[in-house]
Amino acid sequence: MSQPAPKSWLRRRIETGLVRGLTHAYDTVKVNPDKFLIQLRAAYDLPIASFQGAYTVELGDLDEVAASVIRSSVKMAAVQGAGFGLGGLLTVVPDLGFLSAITVRTIQKLSLIYGFEFNTDEEMADLWIAAASAAGVDISRELLEKEVINRFIPRVIQRIAAQASGEVVEKWAGRLIPVASSLIGAGLNYYFVRTWAQRATAHFRQRHLEVRRRMAPADAFPLVETSAKLPFKS
Repeated sequence: MSQPAPKSWLRRRIETGLVRGLTHAYDTVKVNPDKFLIQLRAAYDLPIASFQGAYTVELGDLDEVAASVIRSSVKMAAVQGAGFGLGGLLTVVPDLGFLSAITVRTIQKLSLIYGFEFNTDEEMADLWIAAASAAGVDISRELLEKEVINRFIPRVIQRIAAQASGEVVEKWAGRLIPVASSLIGAGLNYYFVRTWAQRATAHFRQRHLEVRRRMAPADAFPLVETSAKLPFKS
């Protein structure tokens, strides 16, 4: 059996930066659900008194709020990427720290928009399963059942970093070009956050529909075409 090809220096650096960034985000970055609920009511006119109220709101309204949150996050990521991009590859690791924080906070907001809080260990684990799904990693629920939360999440972070580093490594190589590195940094961060946020939204939206079906009488909940294009606009 042939051995897997060794990872390039750039991929190893990106993977290490993502592990550090996501771990730091897990330890320190958390959206305040109470404040975000006030924001949803004031800024987006969602008529909800708690996040459970999301299941009584028109799904299209939730989709529009999710799209707005994604637009705000990708703009922030692009600005940050342009600034750090001026340093080329020397600023890859600190850039990934900020990028990880923006991504994790965006996924947390999307989770809340669709009615999923993260107060308990199990809810926090579900949040990281969604983050893994956004990164293109399939995390089995069986793995969660066999491990305690403080061992489960670091393993998920490692899997996410390994997958994501392979996804962006070739694109990040463009930061070797000094003159273009700022624009490239902005574009890469925009792509990174937008792609992950769209995948996370699809994950939470599907789970939201499943909860609605369980809550509603069989003849009171019309089938919704989940494969329809979501309202993500840049």
